[in-house]
Amino acid sequence: LGRMKPVIVVHGGAGRIFREREEGCRAGVVRAALRGYAVLKQGGSAVDAVEEAVRSMEDDPHFNAGSCGSVLNEKGEVEMDAIIMDGKNLDSGAVSAVKCIANPIKLARLVMEKTKHMLLTDHGAHLFAQAMGIPEIPGEKLITERSRERWKKNLEPDSNPEEFQKDLGTVGAVAIDSEGNVACATSTGGLSNKMIGRVGDTACIGSGGYADNHSGATSTTGHGESIMKVVLARLILYHMEQGMSPEVAADTALDYMKTRVGGLGGVIVVNKAGEWAARFSTKQMSWATVKDDNLHYGIYAGEKHMKSVDEALASEREGF
Repeated sequence: LGRMKPVIVVHGGAGRIFREREEGCRAGVVRAALRGYAVLKQGGSAVDAVEEAVRSMEDDPHFNAGSCGSVLNEKGEVEMDAIIMDGKNLDSGAVSAVKCIANPIKLARLVMEKTKHMLLTDHGAHLFAQAMGIPEIPGEKLITERSRERWKKNLEPDSNPEEFQKDLGTVGAVAIDSEGNVACATSTGGLSNKMIGRVGDTACIGSGGYADNHSGATSTTGHGESIMKVVLARLILYHMEQGMSPEVAADTALDYMKTRVGGLGGVIVVNKAGEWAARFSTKQMSWATVKDDNLHYGIYAGEKHMKSVDEALASEREGF
């Protein structure tokens, strides 16, 4: 078997990215893509690579994921969802409504590897995290000043939390490794001021992500309820199984979601041949990809920067 050239694609969420946060978002997805690619270059698996890339973004306050930047529910708490999936055997692990841990993606992977189940939620996920020795972080440490301010604003009687929900910071990654295995990972803090106990698309297999060696892998972002209605991730892979390229499959599925249920979102895709796409129907989506030692990245429709990985790593060391 000819060895595959590894590819990683990441996204930092579709929606509206405020001007002053653009640079941080660009730097964050680039860093995540480079980290994931480093894992693949060392012969690591697609699953290892997507976990590493997503963990990098969970630790970055520019994104609504992980402990460091997630939005708050109506009670002012952080509730996080994450999923990971291995395209080799369709194994998947997910967690929903987890609190007080830094990296939900790590917990999702443990659900996949250490239990017979696929999705653990809330208190049960919390007990499992404790059993696995995952360190807890006090709730208030998880909350950035920005999340707190925004939550307060949304509580005002004349506020419109819907307005804020356009700034959706789900993060995700897809990869294909040198063995030709694909994987996906997605992690989020969910919707601003959501109802307590709300579970969105991220933790749901086929909606927030899907990976199958027979076709490819995808991770989604956007309006969760809309994504769930059309089972967006699986829909894209279905289109690829019908012979569409990643880009056409992504556009077709996003278009369907928009016309059928009025939902906007974004997706990243890699197919089993290592072709990739990053597409979105929102105004913006931060994304980055590395293939053939070349890094591509952007935020706006039609925006695509390119650097060699060496060049990118050098500027990374100098602080972008």
